[in-house]
This record gives sequence, C-alpha cells and structure tokens, in this order.
Amino acid sequence: MLKRKLGVIDLTKNKINIQEVSESLRRNLLGGRGLNSYYLWKMVPKGIDPLSPENILIFGAGFLTGTLAPSSGRFNVSALSPETGFLGDTNCGGFFAPEMRYAGFDRLILKGKAERPSYIYVEDGTVEIRDAKDYWDLDTYDVQKAFRKDLGQVEMAVCGVAGENLIRYACVRTGIKNAGGRTGMGCVMGSKNIKAIVAHGTTGIEIAHPEDMLKTVEELKDFLMSSKITPILGSVGTPLLYEVSNAFGGIRTKNSQLNAWSDDFNASEVEKFVEKMISCSSCFVHSRHRNTLGGEGPEYTALGLLGSNIGIERLEDCIKLQNQVNELGLDVSSTGTYLAWAFELYEKGIIDDKVTGGLELEFGNYELSKKLIDMISRREGFGDILADGGWSAEKLKDPNRDYLIAVKGLPQSDPHDVRYMKAFALGIATSSRGADHLRSRPTLEIFFKLPPDVRNKIYGAEIANDPTTLDTKEHVVSWSENIFATIDCLGMCKFICHGFNSPHFVDYKWMLRLINSAVAWDFSESELRAVGPRVIDIERSFNIKHGLTKADDSLPKRYFDDPSPLKAAKGHHIDREEFARALDRYYQVRGWTNEGLVKEERIAELKVIA
Repeated sequence: MLKRKLGVIDLTKNKINIQEVSESLRRNLLGGRGLNSYYLWKMVPKGIDPLSPENILIFGAGFLTGTLAPSSGRFNVSALSPETGFLGDTNCGGFFAPEMRYAGFDRLILKGKAERPSYIYVEDGTVEIRDAKDYWDLDTYDVQKAFRKDLGQVEMAVCGVAGENLIRYACVRTGIKNAGGRTGMGCVMGSKNIKAIVAHGTTGIEIAHPEDMLKTVEELKDFLMSSKITPILGSVGTPLLYEVSNAFGGIRTKNSQLNAWSDDFNASEVEKFVEKMISCSSCFVHSRHRNTLGGEGPEYTALGLLGSNIGIERLEDCIKLQNQVNELGLDVSSTGTYLAWAFELYEKGIIDDKVTGGLELEFGNYELSKKLIDMISRREGFGDILADGGWSAEKLKDPNRDYLIAVKGLPQSDPHDVRYMKAFALGIATSSRGADHLRSRPTLEIFFKLPPDVRNKIYGAEIANDPTTLDTKEHVVSWSENIFATIDCLGMCKFICHGFNSPHFVDYKWMLRLINSAVAWDFSESELRAVGPRVIDIERSFNIKHGLTKADDSLPKRYFDDPSPLKAAKGHHIDREEFARALDRYYQVRGWTNEGLVKEERIAELKVIA
C-alpha cells in the first residue's frame, strides 16, 4: 500500500512536489485542522492580500479520515481568509477526503495561481493540473455531475459560480449535502483559477492493528447508539435545536433586533419536507436531510440565518433559499447575516435607494432575498456591494459595523442569540476564525441539567450552574476549544464528540484507542491532550501575525447595548465590564499574556515541533 503523502502544487510554475510529513509533526498535530494551521503559520507571509497568488490553500484530511472510525470522513480547507483577513479554515464531511487518502494523499497545498481555469486530479500517488474550461460557470451540483460523467466514480471538492466571481464568503462543496462554508475558501479557489480537487483512489489505508480497530469501532458504535441523542439526531437532525432555543428566546431574528420566531420552523414541520436522512463516510448517525425541494437540509443554521434572521415566514421559502445558496456555492451563515444587515440599515434609513440601486429592502420578502442572492453570486448591482461582506461597511454607511452581527469580521455562524447564553458569547468572541459556535459550542450549559460533580469533573474546574453568568465560563470555553480542536485533527465529526451534543460520546480515551489501533505509536493520553492547546496557540499566533489584537476578541455592539426583548431571555445582554474580566481570565487559562499574545517561550516551542 502507498504511504500517504503531502502534495505541494505550484500553480504558477505548473510544478508538483510530493513530500512526506515527519512523524514528529504528525504526533504533535495529528492531521486535519492542526497540520493545516501549522502550514499556514509557517508559509503565509505577513501583509499579503488573501486573493493574491502569495496566499496558499490547503485541503487536509484528518488523521483517521477514511478509516473505520465512526464519522471519520472529514477534512479542513484553510487559507488566509478573504472574508476576515485572519485565519481562514472550514471543516467539511462527505466522501471526498477518504477518497483523497485512498489516492495516496493526506494533504494538498496549492500555491500561486493557474494561468487559466483548472482543476487538480489526484489518483494513486499522482497529481495533475488539468484544464477546467468545460466546467467553469457551472453551479456546485451540475459541475459534480459533469465530472462524474467524464471521469467516472470520482469524489471532489468544488467551488460554484460564487467562488469564480470572488465572493468573499464563497464556500467549498462536496456531494449534495456537504459544505465547507466558513471564511471564504471557495473564494480562494476562484482566486487561484481552481474549480475543483478531484480524487480517485484504490490504495486503501494501512492500519497497524486492524483487529484492535475493529473491536474498538464495534464497542464505540454500541456506546454511541445507546445514547438517547443519537436516534433523535438520526430522525430529525439539527432542526431539533430550533424549538429548544426558540422556547427561551435564543434565536437570532431580524438581525438580532428580536430573539424569537415562528413555531412553523420546528423539527416537526421540517419533517414534512424530508425525503430521507443521509450520512457521510463511515457515519451511522445519519443526521442530514435530503429535502423534497431538490437539495439538502435544512440544518438548524439555515432555519435561523435564512429564516428568522431575514424575517422569512414560510418554511418552504427558507428551504428554497438554502438550496439556492448551496447551488451557487455561498456560505449560508454569512449570506443570511449580510442580507439581514442590509435590511436593517435600509429599514432605519441609514442607506437608501441610491445605495441599493433602487431596490426596496425589507425583512420577510422571499422574492427579494432570492433575487439578491443571485445578484451577490454574480456581483451584479447592489449584489456587488454585498459580495464583499464586511469590507463594504463604508459603502453601507456603517463604518464601525455597529449593526453587523460578526466577530473578527466573520458573521456569527449559528442562529443562537448569545445575550442569554454567556459561555456561548465568550466562545464566539475568542474563536480563532471569528463568530463561530463550532470552535467551542458549550451545549452542556444550556441543554443539559448536569449534577455539579459531573459538570465540574468534565471541565476540570468548579463551574457556575447558571447559563446567564460569565463567572467561571473561561474554563468551559477553553475545555471545549481543546477537545473540539482535537476531534478536528482526527477528521471525526463533532456530532459524536464528548461535550458537543452530549456529556458522553467520544472522549480522549476513545480517541486514544482509535489512534493506537491505527498506528504503531503507543500514543499516551497526555500527548493527546496536548494536541488541542497546541493547535489553538498556533492559530492564535497566525492571527497575531496578520494583525489580530485584544480588541478583536469582542462581540457585536448589539449584544452589549441592546437587551433581548422576548421570552425568558428578556432583559439579558452582555455587560462590558463583566465580559472584560472574563476575557482576562480566559487569557490566563490559555497561558497567554494580558494582551492575549502567545508567550515567546511557547512560540519557540511550537517552531520546532516538526
């Protein structure tokens, strides 16, 4: 069997360099998000334009991706983000990453820019740069059909017309249901004239101890399936979160002017539009919908960001908008946030018809939203302004982004209104890629009533049993960041990660068994627990290199100044002084300076891990 490689592809020079990755680097960062972040930190020069050839784009599979490990079909796509100017990184499932590993590659690094529209083809240890003129200007669904018609049973990661047109929040898609949505990685693909990475492999993945792997996977499957949450995820998926959040007033509505919306978006209503449940490689949870309107979802994120957040009242219209966004290759979260931002600015008279090109913006208008999404994807009219996201703040007469629900320039990824959920608030403020629930999402705070001894044991500290206080929540956030970074390095889905949807599921002990069955390392738990903090510190160092300061670890102005108006969350907001104290405590837990800098001795340590 082939040993998996790193392929460095210089698009400008049309040269390909195939390398091996040191065992030391793999032991320190495993794979996936960890190795991607390391290469970004080492290879991306300070002060470059994210859309210039000097940026690099990395497709990196997880350490266990493509093995029998449950839900291990994931990969990360990383670059300097054109949406934020900081860390660009997105995580995606499906079948592409296993296929890339079967083709002999754990990771591909793209440098420079191709002279003409191209795609990368990888197969059994070889890499080619091929002409993509026949695939350009196809949406994310049609281009995959075209590649399979021409090349057979291949798997691929693609950008849509939004990526080709350099929409700063264009995403990467694979299959009908999977998107690497965040931070504009599809835009970086377009900037490099790359339509797709296409993989076909027959080499398999060598496992050091196959019997141990089989035994561990069988035991882990039984353990996961015995949980109450697994069959619920497999039957209704993430929409189950909408009803729970909406009940107490935790749903972003009309650009967070409100915090609750219609019960017509509950999971029981979503079920009426579900054709069947589908899954990614090696997953038995089957938590994703294929809808009857020709697409995937809706996920909880779409229900909020393309539903309540822009005032859409009919569930069917929300699903249609999500399908449209996916086909064009736009990020659901960013698209819904930028639309809502513009709608409120128009509603308040901050912008007018001169800015919008005569369009009368309003919340709840499905036809308008549909039209704007298409205009954004092709940079037409007012869509050209929205295509640049937060970079258009001056043009939208909101230079300080006072009305934009974003952190570090990245729109908040989930529908949660965090004014009530204080650990969520600290988590999105400190996240390495911006306002993002997938870096720390402290679900146990809200949806589980855990006994104090259980809660404190999980987080390794005494935690206040109150979701509305920031007291002690630095421990909740840092613990969550560490374990979620580790699961991203392994290429496993967070849905089965300890602390994400359940106080059980895959913890460090389960991870350790899977790692030591896959490779002959005798990896220790202390080594494994060091991976997550190492990744967090590397990502922080990368961001600081590109201009991040303590001031960027903040929240949207509305979360500080405007209390939630509805339901149990009514009256709740983030107190600035309390937040500042919590941020200082978080820095202490992370071992950073008072200004949020990674200490010099730690940076010196990270520089030699290869």
